[in-house]
Amino acid sequence: MKLPFEASLEELVENMDQCVTAVFSSLESDFMTMPRGNGFIEFSAFEKGYEVLKMATKGFTDFSSVAVVEAVAECPLVVIVIRSILGFTPPEWAYITTQRTGVEVSQSFARTLDRNIRLNPTKPLSNNKTTIPRINAMIESACRLINSSLPATDDTKLHRLDKADTRSGLLGLQNLAVLGVPYSMLLYERFLGRPFAGHRDSVSDLVGDSLEAAIEETLTDAGISYRKTKRAEKLADFDQTPDFIIPSEFNPQVVIEAKITEDDGTARDKVTRIQHLSELSNSFIKQGKSGFEVIACIGGRGFGVRREDMKKMLLATNGKVFTLQTLNRMVECSRLREFRTKK
Repeated sequence: MKLPFEASLEELVENMDQCVTAVFSSLESDFMTMPRGNGFIEFSAFEKGYEVLKMATKGFTDFSSVAVVEAVAECPLVVIVIRSILGFTPPEWAYITTQRTGVEVSQSFARTLDRNIRLNPTKPLSNNKTTIPRINAMIESACRLINSSLPATDDTKLHRLDKADTRSGLLGLQNLAVLGVPYSMLLYERFLGRPFAGHRDSVSDLVGDSLEAAIEETLTDAGISYRKTKRAEKLADFDQTPDFIIPSEFNPQVVIEAKITEDDGTARDKVTRIQHLSELSNSFIKQGKSGFEVIACIGGRGFGVRREDMKKMLLATNGKVFTLQTLNRMVECSRLREFRTKK
């Protein structure tokens, strides 16, 4: 049995189940590790921010905005610690700040503030006339929430502050700071939030870098001209921008989509993207333009769950589906060989 990218369309259709199995067998998953990224905060640094906040608030007995502002001025990482106490994302904190204080804090401001602190934990925060009022408002809203007892909700709802440390207002922080957290409660809240969830989200755009780097190396070694697109970049004639265009966006002959996912639901979305690129190639032909070949380079266990989705991908690409294991065959088994200048 030929591999999918070696088979003709007729052979692909006739032996579809075997082709799907062949792709599944070459898929690799590395979900046990993730990129650190430039904004990763070591525990020692996080703990320093925690201790600064604890001392400034006298062991969480004086959680006033004045005390917290002083702590933030001394150590910007206190902002990250406070957000962790709240259990909010930066946009959520921005929204509730605007709602509770009347000071307009945009989601982009909160994201940028959070990222800048993670990238440069020791760098003092900007003290310009627009930044300071927003940060102070964020601190004010956080202090109000942390100092308040949990509001009543009916049995069908769960309040976001119904956590071991914030359920009883400031008393909860004081008790946990002195006594520690019961292990069962720690495990329960970890179950609700997933370990490393926030970090996983912050480096999601880096997950596919290893696959894209391998594709670039393959193209470069073969002397093939290519255009690697940027995230969210818009190109004329492409309502959906592929990851690589060969030789360029002005004369697209081959496009490559590089996708890694550990989730089968996300994998289905990726398959839809690849199908759309195939449909876009057909629309080019109908307009009298040259169509392009669609290549899918995939990785992660998410693609190895739904056989029907893999069938759709194989049909959309005429079998041109490659994994890290088979990437060394990509040039010779696709139209990329037409643009090869090195052996």
